[in-house]
Amino acid sequence: MEATSSPGCDVPRSPSPGPSTSPAGSWAGLLRRVTAKLFTRNILKTIALGQMLSLCICGTAITSQYLAEKYKVNTPMLQSFISYCLLFLIYTVMLAFQSGSDNLLYILKRKWWKYILLGVADVEANYLIVRAYQYTTLTSVQLLDCFGIPVLMALSWFILYSRYRVIHFISVAVCLLGVGTMVGADILAGREDNSGSDVLIGDILVLLGASLYAVSNVCEEYIVKKLSRQEFLGMVGLFGTAISGIQLLIVEYKDIASIHWDWKIALLFVAFALCMFCLYSFMPLVIKVTSATSVNLGILTADLYSLFFGLFLFGYKFSGLYILSFSVIMLGFVLYCSTPTRTAEPAESSLPPVTSIGIDNLGLKLEENLPEVHSEAL
Repeated sequence: MEATSSPGCDVPRSPSPGPSTSPAGSWAGLLRRVTAKLFTRNILKTIALGQMLSLCICGTAITSQYLAEKYKVNTPMLQSFISYCLLFLIYTVMLAFQSGSDNLLYILKRKWWKYILLGVADVEANYLIVRAYQYTTLTSVQLLDCFGIPVLMALSWFILYSRYRVIHFISVAVCLLGVGTMVGADILAGREDNSGSDVLIGDILVLLGASLYAVSNVCEEYIVKKLSRQEFLGMVGLFGTAISGIQLLIVEYKDIASIHWDWKIALLFVAFALCMFCLYSFMPLVIKVTSATSVNLGILTADLYSLFFGLFLFGYKFSGLYILSFSVIMLGFVLYCSTPTRTAEPAESSLPPVTSIGIDNLGLKLEENLPEVHSEAL
C-alpha cells in the first residue's frame, strides 16, 4: 500500500543531497583536481629521480669545494678523468663483449667521429664551468648557467622535434625565478665574496659551458631513446677518458705534481668519482622516461642542497629565501612534468605533417591514455 498525500495539502519535499555549491566546496573540489593532476604516481617518481640526480651533483660540489678550501687542490680535469675512467672500465668494456650492432668495434667503425664530438662537448662543458669560477662571480655562474635551458629547448625543438605548450614555458620561467631567488639569498647571506679577475671572460666561459652541456644532453636524449643507454655511456667513457687525459697532461700537470697526497685527499677524489659515476649512470634512465629539459629543471635544486650541507661544513649563513627558492623551483618542475610535450613528424617523413604524442614524459602519457583505453574496451 502506497502512502499518498491529500489533494489539498502538498507535503514539502526535502531537497536531495547533491554536490556542495558553496564557495568552500568549489575551492575544495578544485584543489582536489589540481592535486590529482600534479601529484600522480609517475610525477612523484620523476621528482624523486630528479632529486637523486641533484644529490649526486651536490656530492661532486661538496667534495670539490672541500679539496679546494681545506687542501688547496684545484684539479677539476683530474677529477673528471677519474670519473671517465670508471665509465670506461664498466660500460666500454661491456660494449666490447657485445655482439652484432651493439659491439664496440662495430659502433666505432660507423660513428666514431660523432662520439668524438660528443666527448669533446661533454669534457669541455665540465671544464669551462669550473674554470669560470676563477674569473667571474658566483652570482654570474649561477645565473648564466641557466642559459643552457633555453638552448636545450631550442635544440630539442629542431633536432628532437619536441613541441612545447604554454605551460612548459611558464614552468621554465618559474624555475628561473627560483634560481633568481637563490642568487638573491646568496648575496644577502654574504656568500658573494669573489669579485672575479676578469668578469667578461668568466661570463663567456659560463655561456660556452652551458651551451655545450645543452648539446651533450640533447645527444644523450637522442642516443638513449633511439639506441641504448649502454652505448652512450660506453662511448662517453671511451672518448671522455682519452680527451680528458690529453687535456690533463697539458693544463694540470703542475697542479697534480704539487699535491701532497694522503688518505683524506684520496678519499675525497674517490667520493667525487663515485658521485659522478652515479650521475652519469642514472641520468640516462631519468631522461628516457622524461626528457633532457625536465631533468635540467629538476637538478636546479643541486645548488640548494650544497648550500644546506654548507651550513654545517663551511659555516654558511642560513636565509629563509633558500627555502622559498627551493619551493619555487620544485613548483616549476612539477608544472613542467604535469603536461607532456608533443613530438612533430620530421619534414622529410612520408607521413602526413601532423603532430602526435611523443615519448617525452612517457609514464604520464600512459597514465593519461588509460581512461581512453578502458572506455573503448567497454
